[in-house]
Amino acid sequence: MSIYTALVSRLLFPLHERLKKHSTVAVRRDLERSQWLAPAELEELRLRKLRGFLGRIARDVPYYRDLFRELGFEPGSIASVADLTALPLLDKETIRRNSERLIAENAADLSRFNTGGSSGEPLIFYLGKDRVSHDVAAKWRATRWWNVDIGDRELVVWGSPIELGAQDRVRLWRDRLFRTALLPAFEMSADNLDRFVAQIRKERPRMLFGYPSSLAMIAGHARDTGVAMDDLGIRVVFVTSERLYDNQREAIEGVFGCPVANGYGGRDAGFIAHECPEGSLHITAEDIIVETVDESGSPCAAGEPGEIVVTHMHTADYPFLRYRTGDVGVLATGACSCGRGLPVLERIEGRTTDFVHAMDGTVLHGLSLIYVLRDMESVAQFRIVQESLDRTVVSVVPRGQFSDEARAHVEAQFRERLGGDVTVDVVLVEKIDREKSGKFRYVVSHVVPGSGAGSAAEESGAS
Repeated sequence: MSIYTALVSRLLFPLHERLKKHSTVAVRRDLERSQWLAPAELEELRLRKLRGFLGRIARDVPYYRDLFRELGFEPGSIASVADLTALPLLDKETIRRNSERLIAENAADLSRFNTGGSSGEPLIFYLGKDRVSHDVAAKWRATRWWNVDIGDRELVVWGSPIELGAQDRVRLWRDRLFRTALLPAFEMSADNLDRFVAQIRKERPRMLFGYPSSLAMIAGHARDTGVAMDDLGIRVVFVTSERLYDNQREAIEGVFGCPVANGYGGRDAGFIAHECPEGSLHITAEDIIVETVDESGSPCAAGEPGEIVVTHMHTADYPFLRYRTGDVGVLATGACSCGRGLPVLERIEGRTTDFVHAMDGTVLHGLSLIYVLRDMESVAQFRIVQESLDRTVVSVVPRGQFSDEARAHVEAQFRERLGGDVTVDVVLVEKIDREKSGKFRYVVSHVVPGSGAGSAAEESGAS
């Protein structure tokens, strides 16, 4: 650790958090101890915290006070974390309808947040200082797993208007002090890619952070233009906010000469999980309970895919209790060789809208269509939108000439997977815009599971 990094991580950042009335430093220290607890000890800690959380919201939050009374639910009756299944799931629409009644009567200093709103309607919610402190501390702990720390030079490839709009003078100076710089992910033109590659070489950061799609694009551009990036001393590339595909990981690691660490979470659900150097995606179990459920809302066993549902135990001011994320994942059955007692997400398969539906009712992961396009030399970029069971639109940014044979290949391969009568419209475009949040989505399905041909649903919002 350099002298400057030590100054930031041990003095300047703790002072920054204290001025914001955050307990981040103390929380991080607690998390760095509790990560080594045996599973039984960790479960006992979680149960104590869960009982306290449920007791507070039963007393202070009008929505849950009434709900618990209606259900006859007593928070003190919880004997295990698994007993949460006695309570209903919480979705975005329920939050929108009951937003004011979800605020604790004794809440103070709440901050208003919203998701990126890729569905067209952002979710507005509120966070207290306890929740923010725990999320920052959890991210800080995971950062330190990779032999980097706050104060090490960092370049962030990001594009959310929420972050970009907050780049006021105070924040700009703070970022300079903490040696963090922003590369705007919305602006991935050839000229800007040249500039980004040049800036990374000039800055020689210890870590990169951003969307996997953007970082893979920068890596590909450096490779294609013959610019070496593996001699800069970059220790790790942190990626988040989108699904990380294997080919993206390979491209980033190959070009930058360092490992990729995947992170999973959102403004609403919190800092859910992060990859350790042994390759496991550890859940922030001291703060967050993760369940997986099937389409009926029933629990899935470990090793089986299901929708990820989270309970954040530091959201008593504005509770996220059994909150449906819209993401599909698999809980692991075993422990990690790193020795941490934190449970593991075996994998994240994507959002519920990252899956497509064949006409015969088969549910396919979007990768089954992505593979058709990903390795075609004439395809520079693409997006697949399943408008209905009988129509799918494929937008393609061509690389050079996109021939009639290439079009026919895409149509035939898609029909082979989705059904022979499906209309496949291949549309050539000059560019494909990112979501309003700055993320990039390769596959979007508007089909309601179990519906007939032609039915569509509003796209689920990405966290």
